[in-house]
Amino acid sequence: MSNPKARRKAREFAVQGIYQWLVAGNDIAPIEEHVAQSPDFDEADGSFFRERLRGAIANAAAHDAEIGRHIERRVSELSPVEHAVLLLAGQELAHHPEVPYRVVINEAIELTKAFGGSEGHRFVNGVLDRMAAAIRATEVEAARRKRAK
Repeated sequence: MSNPKARRKAREFAVQGIYQWLVAGNDIAPIEEHVAQSPDFDEADGSFFRERLRGAIANAAAHDAEIGRHIERRVSELSPVEHAVLLLAGQELAHHPEVPYRVVINEAIELTKAFGGSEGHRFVNGVLDRMAAAIRATEVEAARRKRAK
């Protein structure tokens, strides 16, 4: 597996790709090609990027349904940045149990701070806390018990 910096960079590019998909409705292949031409793409884990981008888009309907259970507005009313970050994080929570849920949440907060509005990270944090408790109940409960000791 690649190093954490390369994975973080891959997540940044995945959010950009998901954003393009949400806003412009582009197909995945041109998005991948466009993103791969970015000046610092060589710093990212390319396979990690492609896996996350493709998975988030392929499973977007299921992730949107899960997101919708944890917000008080329609998913269509989310900012494209928050939506892209939540789709990426939803993909990791649901399909990548090897990534601890706390890492998923922390990465999503950092991505939202980098690309989103000034308070968007707080919203994303709250939504992902609830999503993690629903998707990874056993892992979240174990962490809570450990902290309570």
